[in-house]
Parts: sequence; structure tokens; C-alpha cells
Amino acid sequence: MIGRLRGILVEKNSPEILIECGGVGYEVTMPMTSIYALPELEQQAIIYTHFVVREDAQLLYGFANKVERKLFRLLIKVNGVGPKLALAILSNMSADQFVSCVRHDDITAIVKIPGVGKKTAERLLIEMRDRLKDWQAQQIHLVSDDGVMPEQLSAELSMDSTFISDNKGDAINALLSLGYKQVQADKAVKSVYNRGMSSEDIIRDALKSML
Repeated sequence: MIGRLRGILVEKNSPEILIECGGVGYEVTMPMTSIYALPELEQQAIIYTHFVVREDAQLLYGFANKVERKLFRLLIKVNGVGPKLALAILSNMSADQFVSCVRHDDITAIVKIPGVGKKTAERLLIEMRDRLKDWQAQQIHLVSDDGVMPEQLSAELSMDSTFISDNKGDAINALLSLGYKQVQADKAVKSVYNRGMSSEDIIRDALKSML
């Protein structure tokens, strides 16, 4: 099991990154909330990982902190929710925002996430309610080793077709990989794009515009 990686951030092609650790480059898929928290390229990064072995692939999912990874692991236990949908959920809202939706039965916000229909949203609210009862205590336990207080973490997470080789195109490609339709991705990116924006900024603002 690969639980954590510390190395040099070589590439960011949202929602995937390449991080070099001891001469080995690891391809890791991450939710956008975690990618926003990454340093610039060629800087050292630490990510917490979840390793999945399938018959046809070995997949590594990464997170900026243990809290996001914990929620990801809880999400994929829900019937009908796989890693791809769990990443889409964490790309569209922070861990704290999702927990708030569950506690307030906010199905409206959850069904706006691509791939989440009404039945899946209802199942999420029902199954996650019990699992998140002691979420605050879990948060404190998980972040204690990282030296990050929950309020700091919450603030940080609330900022979380054809290939086109520019920031605007990278943003569209990232939205498509998260489950959005081409028309939705094009429209959202066009509505927020300004010259000089990084691909992460475009993705973040586009996701906000669709919620």
C-alpha cells in the first residue's frame, strides 16, 4: 500500500499530476480541491494517497491532506459511488462543504455535481449521515499529525474531446474528465476566462459558476 508521497512536482495536467520521488515518477489523480493546494512546479510536495488495484490497472489517487482522503474512502463505500464519482464530488466542493450538505439534507447542491442523479444523491445523504456523525472528532485526529488546525484546513479547502495545449483548453479537458458535458465545460470556461489566468484558477471559477 502506498500511503504518502513526498517529492518534486514535475507536471500538473488537472486532474492528474506527476510527482518524482527518489527518481521514480508517480502519476496521481487528484480532486481539484487538492490540486489548488499544490505548490508550483519543481517544488517539493507532500500528498496522501489511496492505491487501487484492478485487473486491468493500478491507480493512485492523491489528496492534499488526510481529511480529504478519509472522506474519499468513505464515499467509495457508498453503493454506486466509485473513485471517479468520489473525485468529482471532492472537485466540486470541499470536505467541509460536503459534510454540511449531508447534515442539512441539501440534495439540491449535490445533484448539481456531474454524474450524481437524484437517486444517488439520496443514497449519499442516507448512507453518509451515520458515517459522518463524529466528523469533527475525525478531523481533529487526522490533522493533528500534519500540524494543520481544522479551521486552517477549512479555509484552505474552500478556495478544491480534443486536447488543446493552453490554459483554457486544459481547463476544459479537466472539466470533461470530471464528468461535465462538452457544452457545459465550454460555456463555464468561457464565462469566467480572463487572459493571464492559470488553468487551476479557470477550473476553480468554472466549477463555482456551475454550482
